[in-house]
Amino acid sequence: MTRSITRHLRRFTMALVCGGTALASGASGAADVDWSAARLVTVDLVDERFVPSKLAFRRGVAYHLRLENTGTGMHEFTAPEFFKAVSVRNPEALDPQQHEIVLQPNERRDVYFVPQRPGRYALTCADHDWAGMTGEITIE
Repeated sequence: MTRSITRHLRRFTMALVCGGTALASGASGAADVDWSAARLVTVDLVDERFVPSKLAFRRGVAYHLRLENTGTGMHEFTAPEFFKAVSVRNPEALDPQQHEIVLQPNERRDVYFVPQRPGRYALTCADHDWAGMTGEITIE
């Protein structure tokens, strides 16, 4: 493990041990993360599908998730359990319940986060899951 990741995880652990709300608030040592080095991952929300529909992230690594609605209707990137498993730098990019991102046609939104809890998480478009607009997010 690199020194910066180890330091980041140590501070996150300290915040949790000391009663902090780092995971819920997205403040898990965010000041120590070099966000300019965050790995860019782009997902297109096209009519009735996510491209790509399977995403994989590594715990403790900073990511810059760029969501682009290139479809003709409104779409949601709905992943409540995933958003609970990551520390989000800019929670204002999510809806007030912090479980999805809503995008109008031709809208783009960027979310910066560090995955904290490994697992597999469901991804849906809340308005188009019936049409197969679903996916899966894995944190390793």
